Amino acid sequence: MKKQTLLGASIAAFLTATAPALAQQPIRIGVMGDMSGYSMEIGGPGSTISVKMAVEDHKGRAAGRPVEVLEADMQNKPDLAAQLARRWFDVDKVDVITDLPNTPVALAVAKLGADANRIVMVTEAATTDLTGSACQPTTVHFQDDTNSLAAGTAKALVEQGLKTWFFLTADFGFGISMEGSARKVVEANGAKVLGGVRHPLAASDFSSFLLQAQSSKADVIALANVGSDTTTAIKQAAEFGIAGSPQQVAGLLMVISDIKALGLPVAKGLWVTESFYWDTNDKTRAFAKRFAERHSGKMPTKAHAANYAAVTHYLDAVEAAGSTDAKAVMAKMRDLPIDYFGRPAQQRIDGRVTYDLDLYRVKTPEQSKGPYDYYQHVRTIPAAEAWLPVGSGGCKLGS
Repeated sequence: MKKQTLLGASIAAFLTATAPALAQQPIRIGVMGDMSGYSMEIGGPGSTISVKMAVEDHKGRAAGRPVEVLEADMQNKPDLAAQLARRWFDVDKVDVITDLPNTPVALAVAKLGADANRIVMVTEAATTDLTGSACQPTTVHFQDDTNSLAAGTAKALVEQGLKTWFFLTADFGFGISMEGSARKVVEANGAKVLGGVRHPLAASDFSSFLLQAQSSKADVIALANVGSDTTTAIKQAAEFGIAGSPQQVAGLLMVISDIKALGLPVAKGLWVTESFYWDTNDKTRAFAKRFAERHSGKMPTKAHAANYAAVTHYLDAVEAAGSTDAKAVMAKMRDLPIDYFGRPAQQRIDGRVTYDLDLYRVKTPEQSKGPYDYYQHVRTIPAAEAWLPVGSGGCKLGS
């Protein structure tokens, strides 16, 4: 009896001594992005800045524990991303990974997150597979996707009377998914696809692809690519005299950094579907001002905004759950409402975060009143129109 009492006292003493240490074990957030490649201006180092801003605004703590931010450049290589994710989960004890701009990378890391019971928040990659056939119980898809982008830009162009299309598509997961979503919208609205061509990632010369598109005589040359591939293709189309001849070149995924890279003389008139624009309201302007002060005067992209909002929501959920356990935190993330810079949002059972989007048209140089005054609002795209219904892509979560 005395031995049992001493043993119980020893266990109690051990738990009392270790509880403060466990409580102070840091919550680790890993930002895995493209820090040096074709999409670095969309996310890149700016994503780390926005994540750190979210942590700072949460007083650097959640559930009584300090929060640390790690950063890695996955170089758009799925094998490297998988290696980094395993090390983060197994060695560095990272609780959540965010950013992930490349579709194959996002799908690979999402699977590893589910296997390790860690949350993965995708705030850049846009494939609908993340909440469809490849959905995982620990994945959150905060960024807009190919379906919502097509519901904005592709639909708007067809409604303008542009009835024949030719696709210039990046030959990887996002490009193929983006073309597929846009094709559905185009054909459902009575337009016709005349053809298409695929190009490698990070291409520098689009001349042969553009000449094929030009010879099709399609009303729209639709770019199902991203980042520097999109801006390079648009610049070369302008140099060749293709754009507006009367063909129209359309980027199906464009962000404000793309417009900056193109310049308004080239970008004017382009249609852009966005989940965030810095000059929308007081909240977006306040965030943008703080962000720009840390990022050489650059305005935040929708990826930067999504990283801030996603990490804020995650830390709120950790606080509410009193734990970093993935199942408990995911439940709280679904329960808690999301304030997406003044716009309400909600996380579904399949991990999709839903909200309204906006369709814009890029201003002419004469219409712009200053730096980054690029967009003229056309219409709001309701959430019900933007996102695929739960389960429609094959996700079995909640069924």
